[in-house]
Amino acid sequence: MVLDGCATIMGPQDSVMPIRTDRDMRRWCRALLAAVAVAALWIGDLRSQPAADLLLVGGLVHDGSGQPPARQDVAVAGGRISFVGDAAAAGLDAAVVVDVDGLMVTPGFIDMHSHAELTEDYGRDALPFLHQGITTVAIGVDGGGTPDIAELFAGLEGRIGVNAFAYAGHGEIRERVIGSDDRAPTAAELNEMRALVRQAMDEGAFGLSTGLFYVPGYYATTGEVIALARVAAAFDGIYDTHDRDLGASYRGVGYLSSIREAIRIGEEAGTRVIFSHFNAQGAANYGRAPDGARLIEEARARGVEVAAAQHVYTATQSSLAAYAIPRWASNGGREEMLERFRDPETVRRLDVETMEMLAIRGGADKLLFADPRPELNGRTLAAVATEWELPVPAAVRRILTAGNAAVMNLDLYDIENTRYLARQSWMMTCTDGRTPSPAQNVTHPRVFGAFTRKLRQFVLDERIVTMPFAIRSMTGLAADFLHLDDRGYLREGAVADIAVFDPDRIRDRATYDRPRQVSEGTVHVLVNGRFAIRDGAATGALAGRPIRRPTRTGEIVPDL
Repeated sequence: MVLDGCATIMGPQDSVMPIRTDRDMRRWCRALLAAVAVAALWIGDLRSQPAADLLLVGGLVHDGSGQPPARQDVAVAGGRISFVGDAAAAGLDAAVVVDVDGLMVTPGFIDMHSHAELTEDYGRDALPFLHQGITTVAIGVDGGGTPDIAELFAGLEGRIGVNAFAYAGHGEIRERVIGSDDRAPTAAELNEMRALVRQAMDEGAFGLSTGLFYVPGYYATTGEVIALARVAAAFDGIYDTHDRDLGASYRGVGYLSSIREAIRIGEEAGTRVIFSHFNAQGAANYGRAPDGARLIEEARARGVEVAAAQHVYTATQSSLAAYAIPRWASNGGREEMLERFRDPETVRRLDVETMEMLAIRGGADKLLFADPRPELNGRTLAAVATEWELPVPAAVRRILTAGNAAVMNLDLYDIENTRYLARQSWMMTCTDGRTPSPAQNVTHPRVFGAFTRKLRQFVLDERIVTMPFAIRSMTGLAADFLHLDDRGYLREGAVADIAVFDPDRIRDRATYDRPRQVSEGTVHVLVNGRFAIRDGAATGALAGRPIRRPTRTGEIVPDL
């Protein structure tokens, strides 16, 4: 055995480096053999150049396919993976050799639904994401993405810590063309909206995102969304949706009807479909995840490419207006909403309907503010109303008069639903996390821990899914869905987005009380071949890039 041979070479001088375990022995031997190899190369040919920039030696490689891992070496050259296998047997050398014996090597994780604030100075480094092993994030989700993709990407180039791909937002486009009015677009307006989708796709968007739960997307008919999604489909685009009713919408269409609508949009438009943060909301839907999953399975069986993403927390985060103000009261935009707040008869109606909306979500004590305003941050809506000596609906209107507020809804998801969905072959992973501003002491912990929490809780502690299966949900499965041929896998030629973990230490540290704690166990992270995290510490590198939608060979987009 190599270990025995190494021990023989060490002889009685092994006291220079105490050897207590087999792992210590393997690390010592690899270091010795690497030194011998380097010496031999130096002696043999002083003019030779290393074949790779970096060599990760001896790690347990999960390649993103979902297959069992293997102990292999991974080399990087020119920002891409140049070798996966036995480097010693291949005679491969590198400028930098990093021993990752006992560690787990994976493709960089792909966050399929994020609110990473990459255009803000406080969010450009993306450190909460990198410390989870995330190297690529989706932006422009929930219908909020700009169609001006070229301008967006120009501002991100060379200035971000992670890679980013973007969707064009239906809500942003609708508001730009017809405002926040509850009406259908005219034929001319619909054509203008379609032109903006086309512009975004031409400039590299991956598809169309909607937030049909939110204003103004809420006001759109299914037909309107299909018409816009058809434009994305002509570019091999995706339909990404925060669907209309996850189960906790006020006087909504219902959990299952909402799923059917999203599938119909993709099926009739000809797009792939991904459900954002897919789960059933509200106590009335505890245990109903299999019902929703069945609709996805039926669609997939008839050839519709439908998938979803999840995080494993039981709380959501959105806005106070979305959770506490009925949509009719937002018709026409913010100024008209505030005018309604001043009308006594309308206020009486809002008093009733706001409380009905909150009851669906568990009451005012289940809404925890993640807002920068110090009088709100980290406090429940119930506590704020009590301090102000106001009824809850009046407190809601007072807050919204000053501006909309970020709020978490605690215990809205059923953990058993979440466990069930984690086992599905089409379930990817997301943070749904918004980078907090410096003023936000309390925010949703998912931005700091969603991926590591899934690995810790569902793989290592509860053993609900295997490690290869979970890693695939974060890597290869996402890359396949996005039609990204050069990311999501550890294979030769792929972009060197790589994460290295200590499996014994993988842990999310962020909590609802103390969310600003980065995850543990992430040893190294490479983004486009550069270390963003090394030995657990951020390097300061801004190695991320905007990723434009890949064009398919022979792609010809018809006139629209």
